[in-house]
Amino acid sequence: MNRFELIKSITQKHVKKEFPAFNVGDTVKMRIKVMEAEKIRVHPFEGIVISKKGSGVGETFTVRKISFGEGVERVFPKNSPAIESLEVVSRGKVKRAKIYYLRERVGKKTRVQQKEEQPQSVPAAS
Repeated sequence: MNRFELIKSITQKHVKKEFPAFNVGDTVKMRIKVMEAEKIRVHPFEGIVISKKGSGVGETFTVRKISFGEGVERVFPKNSPAIESLEVVSRGKVKRAKIYYLRERVGKKTRVQQKEEQPQSVPAAS
């Protein structure tokens, strides 16, 4: 077994596979485990994915939300045990891999166009 296969076999154990597919521009609703004193509580976090980086175990994504008029960004490792759940609320239509330009925009200008969902074709019964 060479070095590459050894690293791949070790990292495969830590990769989560239950996440739905999401891309940059999508609005996601997450539930994050937060440690407060002796307790762990679940904190909701909803925002737009503005970037994705890496692959495999080291994959991360950045989520931005506006909280009390102030922009908040958090970088999450995709395979973090702190993420309890992730749900895609809406799909965004963007033409870039990183939408950092949202940082300078305020109010309604921060909106991202919604992708029109493709209707699922169901075969006709014969």
